[in-house]
Amino acid sequence: MDGVEPGAKIQIKSYKHNGNIHRVWDTTTILKGTSNVVIGANDKTIVTESDGRNWVTREPAICYFHAEYWFNIIGMLRDDGIYYYCNISSPFVFEKGAVKYIDYDLDVKVFPDMTYILLDEDEYEVHRHEMDYPKELDGILWRNVEYLLRWIRQRKGPFSPEFVDQWYELYLTYRS
Repeated sequence: MDGVEPGAKIQIKSYKHNGNIHRVWDTTTILKGTSNVVIGANDKTIVTESDGRNWVTREPAICYFHAEYWFNIIGMLRDDGIYYYCNISSPFVFEKGAVKYIDYDLDVKVFPDMTYILLDEDEYEVHRHEMDYPKELDGILWRNVEYLLRWIRQRKGPFSPEFVDQWYELYLTYRS
C-alpha cells in the first residue's frame, strides 16, 4: 500500500462521528503496512487536541490498526510493564499520509497483569444521542467491545506476550 512502507513516517488522525477532528499524532513510524493491518510506533510525539492544545507522549508506543475490526490498540512500554489503551473506533483508512479513524468514545485500559477496565461509557451515551448514532452502529460497536475483551482474555494479537516487544525491537532499528 503506497505510503505505508516500513520506515515511512505518517500521522494518525482521529475524528468524531460528526466529522470533526478529535486528535492528531504528529509522527508515527510504520513497521508494517498492508490493506488490512497497520502497525506503527512512536515515542515522544506531539499530539494536538481538537482545541489546538498540544502535549507530548511520554513513552514508546506500538499502535495496531485493523481494516475489519472496530477498535485500535496502543501498547505503551513503561518501566513497570506494558499498558494498553484500546479505542473503540471505526476501522482505519489510509489517506494522504495518515491513518484515519472515527473515535467512538468507549475505551478499554489494560494493565500489565492483563486486568482491564471499560472507560467512558457516559461519554459514549452523551455522544450517541448528540450525534444520533444509528442503532446498527451501536450494535456493531458493542459487539466489537466483546471481540476486544475476548482478544485480551485470550492474549490474542497485540495482547500476546511477545507482540509489543518484537515490534519495539524493529522500531529501534529505524531510530538509529
